[in-house]
Amino acid sequence: MANSKQTEITYRIPDYDQKDINDKIILNLRDIGKSMLSLYEGKGSQKRVLIILKEVENITQRELTIRLGIQPGSVSELLTKLENSGKIIRTKSKADRRTMIINLTEEGKKIAIEATEQRIKRHEEMFSCLTNDEKKNLLALLEKINVDWDSKYRK
Repeated sequence: MANSKQTEITYRIPDYDQKDINDKIILNLRDIGKSMLSLYEGKGSQKRVLIILKEVENITQRELTIRLGIQPGSVSELLTKLENSGKIIRTKSKADRRTMIINLTEEGKKIAIEATEQRIKRHEEMFSCLTNDEKKNLLALLEKINVDWDSKYRK
C-alpha cells in the first residue's frame, strides 16, 4: 500500500506507479524545478540583483549580466528601473570610462538585507522535511549528477 506522500504524487502525475525509476526521478525533479522557479526570485528579478550587489558590493554591468545569465538589454532595463527607484547608482569606472560600476544605495542595501533574510528562511523551509544527514546525502547525489551532466550535456 502506498504511503500518503506516494499517493499525492500519483494524483499529480498520471500512471506514476507504472513509470520506471528513471522516469520517476525526472518527473520529481521537473516538479521540484517548477516549484523552485515559483519560490525563487527569478533570473532577472530586482531582488536577485540587489542580493548579488549586497554580496559583492560593486560590480560592472557586464559581470552582472554574466552572473544573471540574461540578455544585456534586459539587464540594462532592470538597472534603469532600480536606479530610477533609488536602489542603485551607476558610475563610470575610473579605469575605463566605458564601463559602468553598479553600487547599492542605502535604500537598496536595506531591501537587499530583507530579501536575503527572506531567502534564507525560504531555503530552510524548503528542506525542513529532511534531516541534516539527508540533506548531506541529497547534496552529494546532486553534485555527482551535476558533474556527470556537465561532461555529457553542457559542453
